[in-house]
Amino acid sequence: MNTFAGAAPGHGLNLGQNLPRIISRRPLRHGVLALALALLTLLLGACSATRLAYNQAPNLVYWWIDGYTDLNDAQSVQLRQDIDSFFAWHRSTELPIYTGFLMQWQQLAVKDSTAQLTCIQFERLRSSYLRLIDRSLEPLARLALQLTPDQLQHMERHYAKSNQVFAEDYLGSPEQRLDTLLDKATSRYETLYGTLTDAQTALLTQRLRQSAFDPQRIHAERLRRQNDLLQTLRGLLGHAGGDNGTSPSATAPTTPPATQAAAVAALRAWHDRVMRAPVPGFHAYSESLVREGCEQFAALHNSTSPAQRAHAVDVLKGYEEDLRALMATH
Repeated sequence: MNTFAGAAPGHGLNLGQNLPRIISRRPLRHGVLALALALLTLLLGACSATRLAYNQAPNLVYWWIDGYTDLNDAQSVQLRQDIDSFFAWHRSTELPIYTGFLMQWQQLAVKDSTAQLTCIQFERLRSSYLRLIDRSLEPLARLALQLTPDQLQHMERHYAKSNQVFAEDYLGSPEQRLDTLLDKATSRYETLYGTLTDAQTALLTQRLRQSAFDPQRIHAERLRRQNDLLQTLRGLLGHAGGDNGTSPSATAPTTPPATQAAAVAALRAWHDRVMRAPVPGFHAYSESLVREGCEQFAALHNSTSPAQRAHAVDVLKGYEEDLRALMATH
């Protein structure tokens, strides 16, 4: 989900549906770091499903990563242990923080907002996301060192399918793209506020038409990140890439495999390049989309009625109660 409802895919802050997904479509979505992302995606769904989704999350995270890498038996055993450890930490450490966010958001929901205030909430969530990454790097580095050339090829095929979906959603005609963005934005806002009015839909449509979102630019950055990760993983395993830098060598490793510490450092460096792309102007562009999303959310929120704001408070309170129940069960 977008960080902002209706903003550019991968760059937007939706305080509505699936709250911790607020960060999950920040740039990191690819490959072995799916553990942290899957958690963010699964944490909160419809209020009545939150506890069920969270308790099922370890299995769902496992199958998500397996979908990228086609794990073997030995990898599966270690990964399941690491996932269980990760969720034990997350339940005890991060859920109380999210509960605090939800309590504050209930207070904010009944008042008018500003783009600045919305972006402050985004930065708090970005900090939470980075803590998840820090906690994930060691187990994911351990997995990365166990991957084979065939598994990296499996990742490439998975990427190709993902890129095709992105192209279908966002690389068509401008009107088709607008319809996709508007449908997603409307769905997410209505989860928080209930049914939007015609005037609110028109407001979203106007802002989406004026958005700086450039799907070709986003697509190019997606490809860069994917290729960067594949090259990073091949470097850890000691396998050189092919002539185009994306196909694994069919021969034996050209250099010795990396150590665990080196693997952690390499994945951290890759994620740093995700958060601040080494492409002239892209970081500023990405941050401009975040600001645009803040402005969109504040404008939509300020158009809501007392009944819509009361609906938002009820939704947020339901999330809070579910998180408290999750914390009490372990």
